[in-house]
This record gives sequence, C-alpha cells and structure tokens, in this order.
Amino acid sequence: MKVYKTSEIKNIALLGSKGSGKTTLAEAMLFECGVIKRRGSIDAKNTVSDYFPVEKEYGYSVFSTVFNAEFLGKKLNVIDCPGADDFVGNAYTALGVCDTGVVLVDADYGVEVGTQNIFRTTAQLKKPVIFALNHIDGEKVDFDNVMEQLYDNFGKKVVPIQFPINVGPGFNALIDVLLMKKYEWGPEGGTPTISEIPEEYLERAEEMHHNLIEAAAENDESLMDKYFEEGHLTEDEMRTGIRKGLVDRSIFPVFIVSALKDMGVRRMMEFLGNVCPFVTDMPSPRTISGEEVTPDANGPLSVFFFKTSVEPHIGEVAFFKVMSGTLHAGDDLDNVSRGGKERLAQIYTVCGQLRTPAEALEAGDIGAAVKLKDVRTGNTLDAKGCDYQFDFIKYPAPKYTRAIRPLNEADAEKLAGILTRMHEEDPTWIIEQSKELKQTLVKGQGEFHLRTLKWRIENNEKLPIEFVEQKIPYRETITKAARADYRHKKQSGGSGQFGEVHLIVEPYYEGMPEPDSYKFGNQEFKLNVRDKQEIPLDWGGKLVVYNCIVGGAIDARFIPAIVKGLMDRMEQGPLTGSYARDVRVMIYDGKMHPVDSNEISFRLAGRNAFSQAFKAANPKILEPIYDVEVHTPDDYMGDVMSDLQGRRGIIMGMDAENGIQKLSAKVPLKEMASYSTSLSSITGGRSSFSMNFSSYELVPGDVQDKLLKEYSETVQDD
Repeated sequence: MKVYKTSEIKNIALLGSKGSGKTTLAEAMLFECGVIKRRGSIDAKNTVSDYFPVEKEYGYSVFSTVFNAEFLGKKLNVIDCPGADDFVGNAYTALGVCDTGVVLVDADYGVEVGTQNIFRTTAQLKKPVIFALNHIDGEKVDFDNVMEQLYDNFGKKVVPIQFPINVGPGFNALIDVLLMKKYEWGPEGGTPTISEIPEEYLERAEEMHHNLIEAAAENDESLMDKYFEEGHLTEDEMRTGIRKGLVDRSIFPVFIVSALKDMGVRRMMEFLGNVCPFVTDMPSPRTISGEEVTPDANGPLSVFFFKTSVEPHIGEVAFFKVMSGTLHAGDDLDNVSRGGKERLAQIYTVCGQLRTPAEALEAGDIGAAVKLKDVRTGNTLDAKGCDYQFDFIKYPAPKYTRAIRPLNEADAEKLAGILTRMHEEDPTWIIEQSKELKQTLVKGQGEFHLRTLKWRIENNEKLPIEFVEQKIPYRETITKAARADYRHKKQSGGSGQFGEVHLIVEPYYEGMPEPDSYKFGNQEFKLNVRDKQEIPLDWGGKLVVYNCIVGGAIDARFIPAIVKGLMDRMEQGPLTGSYARDVRVMIYDGKMHPVDSNEISFRLAGRNAFSQAFKAANPKILEPIYDVEVHTPDDYMGDVMSDLQGRRGIIMGMDAENGIQKLSAKVPLKEMASYSTSLSSITGGRSSFSMNFSSYELVPGDVQDKLLKEYSETVQDD
C-alpha cells in the first residue's frame, strides 16, 4: 500500500446530532472514493460504520468508526462518531486526533441542542468546523430559516458555499458560489451535471461569492491587499484564504448534501481534499510536559493510542495516531505510559472492520494494530531515545450512575475484569469500587450508554448481570454542642480492660474561635487546650480534636487511641452509617487504671462516648446537591422546569443561549437517578444536560425521618 506523506494527510471527524445522517454520509463518501462498490443502509444493517452486533441490534451508532480513502491524491482519515448524547465521548476522542470537524445539521430540524454541544466542544479544542446541511430533501426544509439559525447560533463567521435551487423531496440542484457553477443530479444522484449559473440566480450567487471572497481575504494580509486593488481573487487564492480561516476558526463554510441520494457529497469531498487543513497546517500538539511536537516524518518516533475495541473473531484492536516520525511494521517501542516494550509486528490502515496491512505510516497518519501485549487507550509508545508522552483527550463528566452486580456472586471477579476492559474501550464508562457504599458503580453519559454496556456483557461475555440504583453518599453532622462520657470496663480473669473518656462535641466551621468554656444544664466546663489535631477527611470536611486533659487523668499515650475511636464513628456515623463530617471534639477528662488500661480500652471508650454525644447534638443528615444545567428547545421549557421542581430542584436561573433555552438548577443527587431517561422522554431526545457536584446540604425533615427508619430496619435485618 502507498505510504502517504505527512503533507498529503487530512484527518476529519464526522459529527452531528442523532439522526443527522453521519453513517449514511460515510457510505456515500466511501462510494465516491471507490472504496465500496455499493452503498449500504442502516435498515439493511450492512454499512461500513455500524458493524458491531450491538449497533445492528439497536439500529444506531454506538462506537466511532475509523475509515480512510484516497481522494484527489490526498489521504482522508475519517472518524464517524455516534450522534446520541450518551456516546459523546467518541466525539471528544475523534476531535482529539482529527484536524477538522464536519458537523452535520439536519435541515429538517435546523440547529439542535446536540449541534450546539458539538460546536462548543470544537471551540474548546480549537478545531476547524465545516457545516453540512443534510436531508435537504426533507419534507419540512426551509433553507433560509436554517441559515438564520446558523448565523444566530454561531455568528457571521458562518459562510455558505452553496445554496439550493429547490428543497424538499424534489431537491436535485444547487449553486456553488465558490466555483460559481450550477450542479444538478439525476434521480440516482452520483455524478452531477455542471453548468453555468442560470440568469435568475446570478445576482444572488454573485453577492454570496463576494461575501465569500471577503471572508477568505480577511485571513491573509496579502490577499486583502489584492482584493482591494483588483476586486477579485483566483480560486487558488480563495482556497488559501479559506484554509487559513478554518485554522483560525474565523470562517465556518456551509455545504449542502443529500447523503441518502448521494447529491453534493463529491463536491464537499473536493473541498475537503483541496481546502480543509492538512496535518501540517494545524498547531502542533504538546506533550504532558508542555513540549511542542511537530508532525515531522523524520522526527523521533512517537505513537499515541486513542481508542481500543474488542471486535468479533479478531480480539482487541488498538487505534493510534503517529505523532512524530515514521512507524514501520515490526518496530519495537517503549510504552512510556505503562512501562515495558511492545512490538508492532503488523500495522494496518482501517476501513470499518476491514484492515489493510501497511508497510509504514508517517507522522499525522492514523492506523491500527491487533493483539498487542499491554497497550491501553491513552498510552504513548516511543522509539528508544524519545520521551514524548501525550494526554490531550479530556472526557465529559458522567451524568448517569448505576450499581452493577452479577446475578451469580461467584462471577464478581470475572465481572470486574470485563468492566476494566470495557473502560479501556470507552473511557466514558467509569468504574468505581465504592468502599463507602459497598457497591460497584458504573457511571456513564445516560441510560442508553449503560444499557449498551449491559447488552455487551450479557451477549458477548455471556454473563448475566443486573443494574440497581446506587446508594446515595449521605453525610452526617451535628448542629449544636453536647457532652457525654463513657466507661469501658471488662474483667475476665487476669488483666482486664479499662478506659473512661469524657468529651464535648460541637459543629465545626472554618475560622471558629478556640474552645474556652461550655455550659450544660447547671454545670460549666472550662477548658485548657493542651494540643490540637486537624484531620482533613477523605470524604470532605474535617474532624478537629482538642486534648484538654489536666492533671494526668488520661496519659498522653492513650490520646491517639481515643482519636482512632472517634474516626471509627466518623467513618460509620451513628444515624445511618454514612460518613460524618465537620465535628469538633474536646477531650477534657477521664480515668485510667494502672494495670487494665490499654489502647483498645480507650479506643472503645472514645468511640462510644462520641456516639452518645453525637446523638445528643441534634444530628442532621446532609445530602449531595448537584449543579444541573439543561439545554432545551423553547417548546419544552415549561415541562423541563416542572420536572426539575418535582425532583426537589431549585431553579437558579434561565437564559437563552443562541436560540436554545439554558436552565440552571440545584438538585439533590437522590432525585437525579432517572433524569437522563426522563429528559429524553419529555423532549424527544432533543435536550441535553450536565451535572457537577455543588455541596452538601441538610435534607428536609421528612426525608431524614424516612432515612432513619430505613437504616433502623436494615440494622435489625442484619
């Protein structure tokens, strides 16, 4: 197979909302390049992209698909990404290694929440964007309205390259204002008839052509000077200006396609081949140490693995991008992320599930290897003497959590291994062994995301599992001061156990004054602080302990044992067994025995005294509150707001962001368990949300009573 030069390689991500037609467009692109002889369809389950069994079962993309094709002498590496918000991690991965994003917009629906989310991601990663209006032959298409939506959402940097002569089911022709030609197709699409622009469309075409020239010239001083002097630019000069504008994100070209009928696809691919940035046009990536790495085929060899998958009859396939140097089949590399050496005996170029052996791949190219020894997603492999390491793919925070367990407890270890492997394939499946909740938690982007995980485990691994609702990591604290004392005494022949601890507890907050005196009933307690320990807790908050012992009532060597007893109860609060936080403890008195006192005695005495004082200090349960941000079309705003309020949510603000409503709220985690499913149901899948931890707040009284009752019943059962 031909070895492509770095200057001949373009890496492109196909992006768009669910149903915008990315998989169908990928088929048309491969057909136009001659890679496939016949276009497949989603209904027939024979597309290049959706080849995994779970994708055929569900009828939509679950994983990103890598394919490549030669067009106009250039190598186009394309990554087709799922459109569903549940699988958004694939878009982050693709944009991490690609240089341009082609964002499909369903012309029937216009700019959707998913379109905005994707564009926001491209902005964060500073990637060029080309818009493709697909389904231009749809029943409800209004081209001018869709363009207005693009302008409203993404600004005047949006520049149409084409406009349709007719839209809807009869669409078959458009005007290209870059080439100033008319393109027309027969009923089967494919190769168009190219002709001069009819008189009735010429004025509009010339106006749009001049707008395009101005947008292109703005990105190059010499082009701007020539445009002012001569009033026009050549086609090559316009390409140069547009390419610079793409790199700077100062121009977002808009193309028109009907992917299903293969109309406009070849023309868009010509633009991709001739105009969109090469690997060498883009800013060079940086290593984790901040070193800039130029994609130089003659530089030190470094390879970054951005995706792994387990494919039927093949096993593990690892996808990589050559960041620097030239990779040859048989190269021995060092895994700088995990240690150890790895031989890439065979390297491949990829087109869906088809792999073609490659002799070499230069910097900027994308390929795959199979059955590697110990390579994971995110690893960097370097040749000897090279110490590059990359970590530039950042994934969105999870939004949906479930506890997972095998139906047969004996399969717990097997399940743990499978989940680890699944995380390697899709890093947005987060696996957590929660010591606090005593559950294995699986976190993802939504219900469908986790349902896909379950399907694969049960169908591919033949391991029956079930999801259960995650327990909520409540916290316990106190709201007033209280005192207690406890004597631990045990005698069973020989040396016994004896320890007595007197202590005071109160709520802790940052900056509070040092303890002085306390009054309980008619008795006042004056304290003399001898020592102070501040213990930051792994689960948040603090335990602050004061040694206020006078007269040697308790030997200083027993204080650490008492603190251990306090921590025992902080780790398993007296109310519900949840972690406790933000408590200040003053140990002010006690007793010891010259023979029977030991560490275990004072640990038990401290634990029980603390438990009694805690319960007397008006204890409260805290629950985690999350900041929730929902993006939804205007039509669904009322329903979305009512649903959040029904979840004990507090609406913090509303704002219109580029024609889409943005709703901010604070909602208890307990009420967010099924929110992903509910929001999708309410809005027909046309909304999205994000959630981030905000704080712990007191639960309402009725909720606390319910939690106490549930915990009491659990303890009795145990």
